[in-house]
Amino acid sequence: MLTKPTTELVPPRTKDQLRFITCGSVDDGKSTLIGRLLHDSKMIYHDQIAVLERDSIKHGTTGNEIDFALLVDGLEAEREQGITIDVAYRFFTTPRRSFMVADTPGHEQYTRNMATGASHAQLAIILIDARRGVMVQTRRHSLICSLLGIRDVVLAVNKIDLVAYSKECFERIARDYLAFATGLGFTSIVPIPISARYGDNVVDRSGHTNWYRGPCLLEHLESIDIQSGTGSQVFRFPVQWVSRPNPDFRGYAGSVASGRISAGDEIVVAASGRTTRVKRIVTHDGDLVRAEAGDAVTITLEDEIDIGRGDILSRPDDRPKVADQFSAYVIWMDEEPRAPGRNYVLRIGSQTIAGSVTSIRHRIDVNTCEHVAAGMLSLNEIAFCDVATAMPAVFDPYDVNRKTGSFIFIDRYTNRTVGAGMIAFPLRRATNIARQALSVNRSERAALKDQKPCVIWFTGLSGAGKSTIANLVDQKLFAMSRHTMLLDGDNLRHGLNADLGFSEADRVENIRRVGEVAKLMADSGLIVICSLISPSRAERDRVRSLVGKDDFIEVFVDTPIEECARRDPKGLYSKVKSGKIKSFTGVESCYEAPTTPEVHLRTMEQTLEQSAEAVVDVLMARSILHG
Repeated sequence: MLTKPTTELVPPRTKDQLRFITCGSVDDGKSTLIGRLLHDSKMIYHDQIAVLERDSIKHGTTGNEIDFALLVDGLEAEREQGITIDVAYRFFTTPRRSFMVADTPGHEQYTRNMATGASHAQLAIILIDARRGVMVQTRRHSLICSLLGIRDVVLAVNKIDLVAYSKECFERIARDYLAFATGLGFTSIVPIPISARYGDNVVDRSGHTNWYRGPCLLEHLESIDIQSGTGSQVFRFPVQWVSRPNPDFRGYAGSVASGRISAGDEIVVAASGRTTRVKRIVTHDGDLVRAEAGDAVTITLEDEIDIGRGDILSRPDDRPKVADQFSAYVIWMDEEPRAPGRNYVLRIGSQTIAGSVTSIRHRIDVNTCEHVAAGMLSLNEIAFCDVATAMPAVFDPYDVNRKTGSFIFIDRYTNRTVGAGMIAFPLRRATNIARQALSVNRSERAALKDQKPCVIWFTGLSGAGKSTIANLVDQKLFAMSRHTMLLDGDNLRHGLNADLGFSEADRVENIRRVGEVAKLMADSGLIVICSLISPSRAERDRVRSLVGKDDFIEVFVDTPIEECARRDPKGLYSKVKSGKIKSFTGVESCYEAPTTPEVHLRTMEQTLEQSAEAVVDVLMARSILHG
């Protein structure tokens, strides 16, 4: 049985729910605080207490006393290390309110987990060890909470018992934090001195802090006025699935992200602008007259219009934004740094769209909140960026609607979530630019030249022989009266790409520009020969997607790096060895060899002439050339 009172002041069904997060630096006592909160509010069964007492002997860090952190630190690895490495959710209720708490990790490497928990929270309890004061991770978590829309904060100065319940220590830490948090946009910050281990000011007011006149933690959590907002927001319904159980039924399934809708209401498909009316709101238990935020329903419409997964239904007089470029705050979550221009999969609600960071406007210093210039994003860094998508996305600014204003970056090859973003505003210039229709198309231009246009992309290490073989191929095609253009990486850096260096960001931009130019030339009917190291597999694949997979021929000039260094036609390897060149591809910077190139040239086994002939043979086999 529960060791809690049986009398409820508020019927459970009518209670509102407060979703809050505990965060801060590692070992600040987040799990212990939640454990103590559950225990002292009588939310633990007797058999759970028995297990807790037993586990405290085996895994605890509090001597012979109960280690309340073990109520939350459920993973064996967490118990052995005494830290939280995942987001642990706990639900509990008191006579006045129900709660969902997310206990998030304090280690810097698990910042992504903390951001996940904060994205669903209405309030943050930011813990600070009274002995250590405000830490870097305290500032980072506070900044993330601010960016993710949390406006109410409890500053829990924990382990106050270890500083002899010092009023001066508490007030100093509160001053330091308030000075830092001035520009973060929090509506309320309530400092509370607590000892999670002994329960001071957690559920009951402590006699050790008679100088403190504010509320204890639970009292504040029960009384703070926080509106969820989703019910009062404008209507948004992301379509998750088109339901066609039989030829006579077509419905659009999903959960109402915000607002409410009734049968008979007029709605619009945000992306296309097509309007119709709601015919039925279908659930497993029967039709509803009205659906509200959080309801999982299937909506049928009066008219047959084109709607698919990822579309968003809204009211005609309050549509979301539709644009293929926007600015957003981005939290980078991958150990591998990323530069502007790298292509990813973006998931915005139920939409899945290819996209990339086109520029980093500034990085935010977590210690000072100052804006700092940056060329790339590293693990746990936060920046304000411009993002471009391959097709128009439907969204709201994050501060208007969390559900439709947030997104994640997914690596196209590993399927890892590498970043998260909060959209600030659309870039209007993206919607003001329309493609101009051309009267003469690509096929007509190619027919005039009597050839099939394509892009032949030579890749390999410096000194592998790319430029030499590409030049031989160009000569052979010219002798066959083919219309070609050779784009050599070094030549382009004297003109088109003269402003670029060799940072990761500049290398990404270098390939992007060459790819765009190659596509334009192929559209004019030319056979375009490109010769660049292009070390990133992702960037080469991006050009392939841009040009079209049937018109892109990847040629891997495969030469061992030892042979490239021996040849050293430009003297680059000698400069690398002497330290004059840093981050050289193949030595200090990674080269990602093609896995399935259309042409694989092993230069140690064939002459330059044979290599060039092998490329021409492939062009003949693919009917790009005719006899």
